[in-house]
Amino acid sequence: MKNLALVFGIILLSFGCSEEQHQSWIRINQMGYQPNTIKVAVIGSKDNISVTEFTLHNSENDAIVASFDTVESKGEFGPFQTSFRLDFSDFNDEGSYYIRAKNTKSPVFKIDNNVYDGTADFLLKYMRQQRCEFNPYLKDSCHVDDGFIIYHPEKPDGTHIDVAGGWHDATDYLQYTATSANAIYQLLYSYRENPEAFGDAYQANGLEGANGIPDVIDEAKFGMDWLIKMNPSSTEYYNQIADDRDHAGYRLPNKDSVVYHPEYKGRPVYFVSGEIQGLFENKNRTTGVSSTAGKFASSFGIGAEVLSDFYPEYAKNLTQKAKDAYAFGKTKPGTMQTAPATSPYFYEEDNWYDDMELAAAKLYKLTNDKTYYSEALNYASSEKVTPWMGQDTAKHYQYYPFYNAGHNELALIANTDDKKTVTNYYKTGLEAIAQRGKDNPFLIGVPFIWCSNNLVTATLTQAKAYRELTGDDTYLNMEAALRDWLFGCNPWGTSMIVGLPEGYGDSPIYPHSSLNLLHGYQTDGGLVDGPVYGSIYNNLKGLQLLNPDPYAAFQSEYVVYHDDVGDYSTNEPTMDGTACLVFYLSSLEADVKKK
Repeated sequence: MKNLALVFGIILLSFGCSEEQHQSWIRINQMGYQPNTIKVAVIGSKDNISVTEFTLHNSENDAIVASFDTVESKGEFGPFQTSFRLDFSDFNDEGSYYIRAKNTKSPVFKIDNNVYDGTADFLLKYMRQQRCEFNPYLKDSCHVDDGFIIYHPEKPDGTHIDVAGGWHDATDYLQYTATSANAIYQLLYSYRENPEAFGDAYQANGLEGANGIPDVIDEAKFGMDWLIKMNPSSTEYYNQIADDRDHAGYRLPNKDSVVYHPEYKGRPVYFVSGEIQGLFENKNRTTGVSSTAGKFASSFGIGAEVLSDFYPEYAKNLTQKAKDAYAFGKTKPGTMQTAPATSPYFYEEDNWYDDMELAAAKLYKLTNDKTYYSEALNYASSEKVTPWMGQDTAKHYQYYPFYNAGHNELALIANTDDKKTVTNYYKTGLEAIAQRGKDNPFLIGVPFIWCSNNLVTATLTQAKAYRELTGDDTYLNMEAALRDWLFGCNPWGTSMIVGLPEGYGDSPIYPHSSLNLLHGYQTDGGLVDGPVYGSIYNNLKGLQLLNPDPYAAFQSEYVVYHDDVGDYSTNEPTMDGTACLVFYLSSLEADVKKK
């Protein structure tokens, strides 16, 4: 529907509109705006125009309901020669509206307290679709023979281990502890902070039907069951299942025909060795075990805290597993990167203090052991700011997770002085992002590297946490702008979440997905990777657009985004990015209900 609407819109502009209107576009948050929040639209033009005022109209009768002169010029950005921010935050009446500036009209949008209701649960659709072993979307099973051990110093390569389950990482079917443990943490954190936002419409196996447990807990528990399998003893941890030999063409997971070894069933399961890995020419740069061990520990820790209300016996065991994983993380400090195989791409994580800080903070909360508290503070001071913040670029997943959840957990339990110290670390990172984005119309200060939407989501989470911890609204404008960016207030005018808004608006319809390409199944709820620098797009291997580009007018040498199954760099939904967005969307709904 989107592409047809765009073509129809261009036809109308060609026959019935001025040249200025044809060359100017107003971008809005397609989900709409809650009444008592910052509300800003952006007009961008390929001409040198001047905007000093705009009007807000009732969409049902076209009547002008308010006029504004709150306009801020932002100059050139991406495809636009001129751009302006149109601030209508002072208008709070609920209803359906559109904006006019000069001769340009925006899409219709709502102002309503309930515009984000159900959105967090909507994202869980994609999480269920990514399930491995039994997949409720396909109602079939996959990868049931996983897997066989490699890189273990004591067990022979090929030794069988049962690690079936968990989530596929993205369109590929690899599974990583780093992304999965982070996803588990974020889902449980989302419920802990915003239980009001979640419903119960699905069973534990992912099939339809209420089971008396919130769906977000069902999903987190499903991930936790797999994480436990990846840690069969206090000294045995595994980092990933499969490798990039998986990238053997489009296919459904239950039809996966890739054979990794002629004698061993299933897929390779990489042991957390703390040593450089890579079965073929390409190698990673692993230096230790702390990054993976810390993620195990923090996920087990928050599981012990949150799952105790639903599975008390199960949760009791997680505290000891968190202690063991944290202790393992201290045996060989450093990062355990994912392993490449036949291609040079892998998750190039270089930081680990944040993972151990989060784990120590969780363990202090669970045990009240002051040793964990002091160690958490030491780790916090070792990485005060997540290093990508304020930078122009970074390697793929070089600083992961993309924000330091440990600062938040530590600040929640810290004394007054330590809390101030840790929250100032958050402020420093937010200020760096804000300074980098302050001169562009969308206030976006994240670098347009691969998975830029994950950086946007991380910034939103950090901004929200900082604001809740301190009461400081300094970064509220940036937070609102990044929220709106994900839902269409961006150069392309599209939402970055498949299927949201539901039933209207512009969102991805051709995500990079075998489900979509082969059978037309939609990846509803999936957060796509997001825009990348033109220089990155032009240098990646295997990119090929399969359809005419409906956003061709909005591409630039600076930054590109394509809604095309052939563009894995900007339009591939990712499991961990989606899971991390659950927190912020749930908070938008819960905040209204709490008030």
